[in-house]
Amino acid sequence: MNTNLTSKFRVIGIMSGTSLDGLDMALVEFNKSLGSWEFSLIKALTIDYPPRLLDSLSNGIKANAAQLHRLDQDLGEFIGENVNTHFDSETIDFIASHGHTIFHQPHKGFTLQIGCGKVIHEHTGLPVIYDFRSQDVSNGGQGAPLVPIGDRHLFSEFEACLNLGGIANCSFEEKGKRVAFDLCPFNMALNPLALVLGQPYDDRGALAKEGKLIEGLLHKLNALEYYKLPNPKSLGIEDFKMFWMPLLLDKKLNPHDILHTYVHHAADVIGKTLNDALSDKGNILITGGGAFNDYFIESLKTKFKGTIVLPDKKMIDFKEAIIFAFMGVLRRLNKVNCLASVTGAQKDISSGQMVGF
Repeated sequence: MNTNLTSKFRVIGIMSGTSLDGLDMALVEFNKSLGSWEFSLIKALTIDYPPRLLDSLSNGIKANAAQLHRLDQDLGEFIGENVNTHFDSETIDFIASHGHTIFHQPHKGFTLQIGCGKVIHEHTGLPVIYDFRSQDVSNGGQGAPLVPIGDRHLFSEFEACLNLGGIANCSFEEKGKRVAFDLCPFNMALNPLALVLGQPYDDRGALAKEGKLIEGLLHKLNALEYYKLPNPKSLGIEDFKMFWMPLLLDKKLNPHDILHTYVHHAADVIGKTLNDALSDKGNILITGGGAFNDYFIESLKTKFKGTIVLPDKKMIDFKEAIIFAFMGVLRRLNKVNCLASVTGAQKDISSGQMVGF
C-alpha cells in the first residue's frame, strides 16, 4: 500500500445508481505519465442488493431521520462486507465511494448520498473518500453531474460522453471549458414502464419496439419545463415523480405504446442536444445500462448526426465507478475534481470527505 502521495494508485470505486440495479465496484490502477492520466481496470463486479435493503433504498425518500440514519449505516456495512469478500485489501490504497442518492434538491441547498464512509472504513480497515456532492451544493452548485472531470482526463478522445443510467447525462468541451448536465430521466423511467409489462427492465428495447407512437404524449413530454431551463441543471428522483411520472402512468394508454413513446422522447431530447453542441462529425462515447437498449440506440442514430461509439461491456457497466475512483485520486492529491463550469458552483473544488488517511 502507498504510504506517500505518488502518481500511482490502486483504488476501489463504488457506485450505486438511481435505477437500483446493484452496487458497482471497480478496482482501478491509475498512473500519471507525461502529464496525463492512464488507467487500467483490474477487477469489476456488480452486487445485487438483498431484498430488504433494496426495499429500504427504494423507499428511502419516505424515511424519517432515524430510519435514514439506520439505512446509512446498513448500506455502509453492506459495502464494507462486499469489499472484504471480493478484494485483497493489502493491494489497495483506498476506497472512493459515491454511495446512493436519497435526496437531490440543489435548488434548496441540499443533497444526500448514504452509505456511511466511516462504517466502510471500520469494516475494511481501508481509508475511504466519500460524500462527493454536498460541498459543491454548499458552494451554490448542482452537485451534478460529477463524472465530467473523468471524461476530460480519461476519455478525451471523444467529443462527448453520454451516460445512460437512471438519468441520461452528457459531457463535452465548449470554449475551453467542460460542460455537462442531466438530459432526461432514462432507466428511471424505462424500468418502471417495463415492470408494468411484467419485466424488471426492457431487454434490448424489445418491449418498446412492439409499441406505437402516441403523438399527444410525445408532445407533452417534449414540452416539459425542465428542457427549457438553462445549464447547468440536474435531475433527481423527486423531479421524475413530480413531472414525468404523471404523464407515464395514464391507465387509458397502452403500456407498450407509452414505453415506445418514451424511447422516442429520450432520443429526441438527447439527439437535439448533442446536434446543437457538437460538430456534425462528432463522436460520442455511450456507457451505462441504456447502452444495451438496442431499440433506443437505433432511434438515437436517426436523430444524432455524428458517430456513436459503444465500448466493451465492462466499460459500459463500470465507467462511472472508474471515474469515482479517479475523483478519489484527485481528492487525495487535493486537486480539482468538481468543475464549476459543470455544476454552476462559485468555484472549482476538491470535494469529498476523507476518513482513515
